[in-house]
Amino acid sequence: MESSCVAVTRLVVHARQELGKRIVGQADVVDQCLIAILTGGHVLMEGVPGLAKTLLVKSIGELLSLRFQRIQGTSDLMPADLLGTNVFNQASSSFQLHKGPLFSDVVLVDEVNRMPPRTQAALLEAMEERQVTIDGTRHPLDAYFTVFATQNPIEFEGTYPLPEAQLDRFLLKVVVPYPDEEEEGRIVVLFEKGPGVTGVESLAVEPIAAELLADARREVANVTMEPGLISYVVRLTRATRTAPQIMLGASPRAALNIAYAAKAMAAIDERNYVIPDDVKRAVLPVLRHRIVLRPEALLEGVSPDQVLNGILGSVELPK
Repeated sequence: MESSCVAVTRLVVHARQELGKRIVGQADVVDQCLIAILTGGHVLMEGVPGLAKTLLVKSIGELLSLRFQRIQGTSDLMPADLLGTNVFNQASSSFQLHKGPLFSDVVLVDEVNRMPPRTQAALLEAMEERQVTIDGTRHPLDAYFTVFATQNPIEFEGTYPLPEAQLDRFLLKVVVPYPDEEEEGRIVVLFEKGPGVTGVESLAVEPIAAELLADARREVANVTMEPGLISYVVRLTRATRTAPQIMLGASPRAALNIAYAAKAMAAIDERNYVIPDDVKRAVLPVLRHRIVLRPEALLEGVSPDQVLNGILGSVELPK
């Protein structure tokens, strides 16, 4: 069957080439970020500092010609710091809205778990409803509004763990690994001239055509998913609710997100139909942050990915 995902292919090939000018390796991380962009989802990125998470997200904004804003999560960050506020203009004797950084397209929230719960709740509304409420008035956000939030896996002091309700709003949790030895050598070569405009950011990223992202999103939405694969997605999701090592399983929203991610993966592979491998590849990034392990499993050092791999091995593939 001939692929009809022409726009997706053009976007992905161009993105990999252009992002590769600045980002060494991390092919899976780049592809998962592109999946979020293609499906309109949000991404939680987990990795230690210094792995180019900020550079990647900023470069994606440049690539797509979208407005980029960065928010540094701190314990004293207030909702108004994200949303903006109404300021009285004496010249016009009226209030004017000074928009906050959420009124953008690509928003990077660094160390999201350092923000207090009230501020996290303001971010939650924006992520789920693509709108913010300021002084009782609702303001819509852009159709391309996408949150990339980062958290450090090793620092817990001074943090506010994200509640399950907010974690469920992230389409994917992307684990950013250390580069291998060869990649790390290439990184040093790329960066050794110094930071800023004299270093890697002087490597220009050529933006895509303005209409390409909209076309690519339509193609992903039109990817075919057979009833047997939909049943497979549902069975995988329901298996997380009965697995002995899991205290809280995935919600129906998780099943939908597996389907969305699998369709994007199929389109990236130049197919307009989903196969079982697309679903299997979507399970870990979509579900790893949505399940809560039992305390005894955590004490034994079991990880969510290990449990999910066990479920993938136990749930029968569609025929």
